[in-house]
Amino acid sequence: MAEHTVASFDEDLRQISRLIRDMGDLAGSMVGASTKALLNSDNALAQRVVSDDAIMDARQRELDDRAITLIAKRQPMADDLRNVVGAIRMAGDLERIGDLAKNIAKRVGSVGVSTAPRDLSHSIDSMAQLVLIQVQGVIEEYTAGDATALAKLRNDDERVDVKYTSVFRELLTYMMEDPRNITACTHLLFCAKNLERIGDHVTNIAENAYYVLTGTQLPANRPKQDETAMPAPAA
Repeated sequence: MAEHTVASFDEDLRQISRLIRDMGDLAGSMVGASTKALLNSDNALAQRVVSDDAIMDARQRELDDRAITLIAKRQPMADDLRNVVGAIRMAGDLERIGDLAKNIAKRVGSVGVSTAPRDLSHSIDSMAQLVLIQVQGVIEEYTAGDATALAKLRNDDERVDVKYTSVFRELLTYMMEDPRNITACTHLLFCAKNLERIGDHVTNIAENAYYVLTGTQLPANRPKQDETAMPAPAA
C-alpha cells in the first residue's frame, strides 16, 4: 500500500485493514467454537458463540462507518478505492460467517438431547476442520498480499463441497436405518449446510481479496461439487 501525503488517510486505511483482520480472527474463533460445542454438547460454549455474534456485528458497523467516512472525506481513487470497497464486501461475508456459526451454536441444545450416532462426530469434525482452515487462511493470505495463494484457496472450496455431499448422504442413511436418528440427524444436516455455506463465503472473500490485490477478477466459473442440490427442471 503506497504512503500518502496525508498521514491520517494512511491511518484510516490501516484501521480498516485492522478491522478486517479482527473480524477474520473472530470468524475463525466462532466457527471453531461452535463446532466444538456441537460435538461436545457444550451449551455454555455455544452461548458464548451466540454472544460473540453481537461483537461481529459491531465490528462490521464500525468498518462500514469508517469506510463511508473515508470515501466521503478523502475521495480515494484507483488502488485506494479498490481497497476500501473490497474491505466493505469482505466484511459483509465475514459477518455472514459469524451468523452461520451462531446458527450452528443455537442447535447444540437440540442435538444434545437427541440420540446422534457417534460415528457422525468424526465426519462433522473433519468437515469443520476443512472449513476452519479456509476461514483462517483467507485473511492470512490477504494480509500477506499473496494473490496466488488466494486463487488456490478459492478453488479448494471444492473439497468442502465434496465433504458436505458425503456427510449429507451419511446422515440420510442413518435416518433411513433408524427413525430414532431423524431428529438429531436433521439438526446435523442444517449444521453441515451452514459449514458448506461458510465455505462459500470464504470463496467470496478470496475473490474480493484477489481483486483488491491485483485489480483483476478471477474467472467466474469455479469448481462446485455440491451434489445435494436438486437439478433445475428442463425447459
